[in-house]
Amino acid sequence: MGKTNNEIMRKMNSIVSYKNFMHSPAQLAYAGDAVYELLVRSYIVDNYECSVNKMHRIAVKFVKAKAQANIIKELDYILTDEERKVVKRGRNSKVTSSPKNVDFMDYRYATGFEALFGYLYLNHEIDRLLELFNKTIEILKKEDKDEDNRGKKSSD
Repeated sequence: MGKTNNEIMRKMNSIVSYKNFMHSPAQLAYAGDAVYELLVRSYIVDNYECSVNKMHRIAVKFVKAKAQANIIKELDYILTDEERKVVKRGRNSKVTSSPKNVDFMDYRYATGFEALFGYLYLNHEIDRLLELFNKTIEILKKEDKDEDNRGKKSSD
């Protein structure tokens, strides 16, 4: 992620005033969804030269519930105890509706993932937020590479 994106994220974050209370898991996930989406789109614009339609298809790989569920499981080993609690609160929050084509458990883990991003953003922990986002990119690149290798083996 470019230096410019870091500066934009910090400026946006400085607008948000810190309130010394705990937001609900749904509120954290709501904010985290927007923060993650912005990070993903910034990353794609910075790293891909293609049509907006293709960019959208790339973004879907990042934001779909199954991908977020896998990412949060992969990130678990580097999360702090507090971050794990936020993920767990998001994962266990009351779900009033979920998309039809998504596994329910994937949706819950994805909500935990988004709650973590919302928590870090609203608590002005931008360095940590960007660190986890960069790890997210590494995880997705590895999954893409593994998928490519499986495709090559099956065509051999």
